[in-house]
Amino acid sequence: MPSTPIPGLPGTEGEASLPRLYRPEEIAEILGCSAWWVKDRARRRLIPHTRVGRAYRFTGGHLVEIVRLYEERPTRAAQGVAAVAALVSAPTAQAATQPRRALGAPTSRLRARPPRRTQYDAVA
Repeated sequence: MPSTPIPGLPGTEGEASLPRLYRPEEIAEILGCSAWWVKDRARRRLIPHTRVGRAYRFTGGHLVEIVRLYEERPTRAAQGVAAVAALVSAPTAQAATQPRRALGAPTSRLRARPPRRTQYDAVA
């Protein structure tokens, strides 16, 4: 969008330009989610946004911040990957540490509660 000076508004003459405002549908398309998700998060104030009247609008800076908010980083360092691979390849060791229940061990049966009301109650 070319820079648009607004006559009479201080600070808009010359090089100053207005930021591009994106609609929730445009943000949703960029993020690969639904417009409902974007509006819902904005309504609950979980993502940065600008409110123009009753409409939610987003700048490029808001979009970058939204991506950073929902970015997930690995919890372990690169050396931890080898440890995870070792754990995955040895499932028998993990299974051996968990106690097993004896085959003939008594178990309690669950019983259904009586219904609170029936559909065909007779009215006297």
